[in-house]
Amino acid sequence: MKNILVTLFLLANIAAFGHGGGGFKHSDIFKNLGPNDKVALLMVHFGTTHDDTRVLTIETINKKAAQAFPGIEVREAYTSRMIMRRLKEKGITKLNPTEAMDKLIADGYTHLIIQPTNIIEGIEMEALRKEVDLYRAKFKDIRLGNALLYTPDDYQSTVKAIAASLKEAKGNCIFVCHGTYHPANSTYGMLDYVMKARGHKNYHVGTIEGYPAFDDIIRELEAAKAKEVTLVPFMFVAGDHAKNDIAGEWKEELEKRGYKVNVYLKGLGENPAIQDLFIQHAKFASTHQREDIIVKKKKYEKTDDID
Repeated sequence: MKNILVTLFLLANIAAFGHGGGGFKHSDIFKNLGPNDKVALLMVHFGTTHDDTRVLTIETINKKAAQAFPGIEVREAYTSRMIMRRLKEKGITKLNPTEAMDKLIADGYTHLIIQPTNIIEGIEMEALRKEVDLYRAKFKDIRLGNALLYTPDDYQSTVKAIAASLKEAKGNCIFVCHGTYHPANSTYGMLDYVMKARGHKNYHVGTIEGYPAFDDIIRELEAAKAKEVTLVPFMFVAGDHAKNDIAGEWKEELEKRGYKVNVYLKGLGENPAIQDLFIQHAKFASTHQREDIIVKKKKYEKTDDID
């Protein structure tokens, strides 16, 4: 009986998140446009200095976003200062979110949808939300889409997409995430739970800079009496962490312990189904507003009236 109640509770929450509940209200940004208004979509990425994975992930999802929003201006921004600095040394200039929003305002855009390609609601999303809040009075309407893993349904869809791409993976799959000191690190625990709840007992979630750590993964592998593993980067791009930490240090350490190690060196952003989930988030943002943001917007409007 307890399991039935839990299942019903989860289904109710998933339905609420997907259909305007869960802290969101229906509000179509396109239906609020005036005759002189212009709307744009800004894709925000952490970024990468690796040309190969950038083409397969960032540039690909930018193009897919343009196809999903025909006739709408689609631009991009990077959030990593280090990556932007390294790219600038190569002669490649990338704007940060603030610079991108300023440029859009200068170009006459009045309405904005922002879709990040962050995996969790961690430090990067927290910083982006603060930046966006500073621009609420500068746009008539500004929407921010959610990270990949936000609702319970997001976890289900993500695990389904991953499993479909790893049908040929050998042994136990270790999904290596970045990890964070932010409370959102708990996302990885839920991800691991959902994976196993969907029947993937040979899936294990670990992090480079958080919990579960490498030693926690070893304990799971020993308990499963695993002999062969496949390392899978659970990151949008397969950049430095994937090539150095995962395909380098983690692989070497596992081999020292006697495991046969395979590496699936592809970022989540290369998976078409994962790309589609981000696009769905952007579409949801275009037709829904967070209730707390609506309250903030009214405060800004009152402030404008006083001025």
